[in-house]
Amino acid sequence: MEKHKIWYMCKYTPLELFAGFSCERQRLESVMDSFETADAAAHPNLCGYGKALLEACTQPGVDEVVLVNCCDVARRVYDVLKEQGGKKFLYLLDLPHHRGRAEKWLFESHLRRLVAAYEEYSGLHFDAEKAWEAGAASCAGQEAGADGNPYISLQGAHGGPALLKLVSSHFSIPVRDDTCSGNRRLRPLKKPADAGEFLHYYASDLLDQVPCMRMQEAEERTALGSGAAGIVYHTMKFCDYYGFDYADRVRPGRVPNLKIETDATRQSGGQLATRLDAFAESLRLNQTTRTAALKRTAGALRREERGAMNRSEWKYAAGVDSGSTSTDVVIMDRDRNLAAWTIQRTGAGAAAGAERALEEAIRKAGIRPEEIGGIVSTGYGRETIGIGDDAVTEITCHAKGAHYLDPEVRTIIDIGGQDSKVIRIDENGAVLNFTMNDKCAAGTGRFLEMMARTLEISMEDMEKLGDNWKEDVTISSMCTVFAESEVVSLVAKNTALPDVIHGLNKSVAVKTASLVRRVGMEDAVMMTGGVAKNTGLVRELETYVGTRIRVSKYAQLCGAIGAALIALSDA
Repeated sequence: MEKHKIWYMCKYTPLELFAGFSCERQRLESVMDSFETADAAAHPNLCGYGKALLEACTQPGVDEVVLVNCCDVARRVYDVLKEQGGKKFLYLLDLPHHRGRAEKWLFESHLRRLVAAYEEYSGLHFDAEKAWEAGAASCAGQEAGADGNPYISLQGAHGGPALLKLVSSHFSIPVRDDTCSGNRRLRPLKKPADAGEFLHYYASDLLDQVPCMRMQEAEERTALGSGAAGIVYHTMKFCDYYGFDYADRVRPGRVPNLKIETDATRQSGGQLATRLDAFAESLRLNQTTRTAALKRTAGALRREERGAMNRSEWKYAAGVDSGSTSTDVVIMDRDRNLAAWTIQRTGAGAAAGAERALEEAIRKAGIRPEEIGGIVSTGYGRETIGIGDDAVTEITCHAKGAHYLDPEVRTIIDIGGQDSKVIRIDENGAVLNFTMNDKCAAGTGRFLEMMARTLEISMEDMEKLGDNWKEDVTISSMCTVFAESEVVSLVAKNTALPDVIHGLNKSVAVKTASLVRRVGMEDAVMMTGGVAKNTGLVRELETYVGTRIRVSKYAQLCGAIGAALIALSDA
């Protein structure tokens, strides 16, 4: 006898109904490596989730598909699949927008039509008792948080098993899938006398779940995650349904939250890891699990290799900031004085470069490796360079470092090589809130490096020349590629080099200022990282944020200083 498997995408899919046909049920993956098939079959402006859904539906073995028109993209995917043909069973279930008596009656009629359609296709008979048993089983499982223990609530738009697994790997407490396709929770149904009675109550049960944002009455969503330690809120790029819901989560007094955005691909994994780890650190959760365990090489200075010294014998701690452009190392003594530091270009081999930088800092300090009681790594390569007793995100380290350099600071702006961050801290240097730019290079140190290369000047010259501008030039494009074209065009028109650089500084300042507004600026403001040496950019940023920005002479070392402070406290 042929074994049937139903592939589905939405929590309103009547899974128990298909259990009445003894079908297997498999949720379609909503994260893909590429959209090769989807891009060829559908309009390029289809959102990332729609493309991922279409890509998943075209995989081998996905022969019986039931979609729910929970949004317009699901209907579009259905239209494309129907036009392509090749599916043994393809069905689009119409979902009412309301949950009133009339809508439940209407939805019941839709379920009856679905039963009839599947009976005709498969030749099977719907067994209401099997469907009821499946419903009872789905209500029986205990989920994260039901026992009163702390958990993280993953909310927002479609994430799928891949996103849930990724988020779970960054927290030492359970993560509950409260996304629109994950928070599928039904009430127990009374045992039905026949199929008609089952479908009558089942239609109401499906519609009475915690509503997704497609529903007109979505007030119940505010109760999601009310007992959670924190909320990770996922939105889909270029989709605004859940932006409104998220706005309601950030009110004062609500559960701490972190907003993440994806495009249904596995790109930007490193940036997502930084955000999730930083959020876990801000919640003071014990990180017993990580995306990847710290990899320690034979040449790394490990605590066990430094000998069994007493705590009183440890004289120093080290912070290693492995960034995408530079590797910064700070050695600090037990009295929190800077003993030595070094800044080196990261280059192709981040691990080897970090070891060399640490060795150079030890040499400058004039100490023996055994005198270092603790090493903490941070930055882009914190998990992979193989150096350190622990890895801490640059969010937490910049907060610690900035507070050390200037205890009055409450807002930190860090324009890094790979991404830009704005961090708000309290009077003790603890992170209150933070935000990062998206995966686009615009507005980062890498953007400025690329533009310097286009102008055939060094970064040092770029920093100096930008102060001497006379004509207010605007670089209108935020895209790095298009901005480069604008720069080439300006040079061809004999625009003065300082004016072009001013335009580039202004474009970075505009993008960074939007991050400042998003996190909520509080004086005093400090800029950290190597880009802080660009005085022209700092002045432009001051104009757009409306306040003076403090820059320490140790700005580029801020992350490494914070890492050293953490290492010192743990040593």
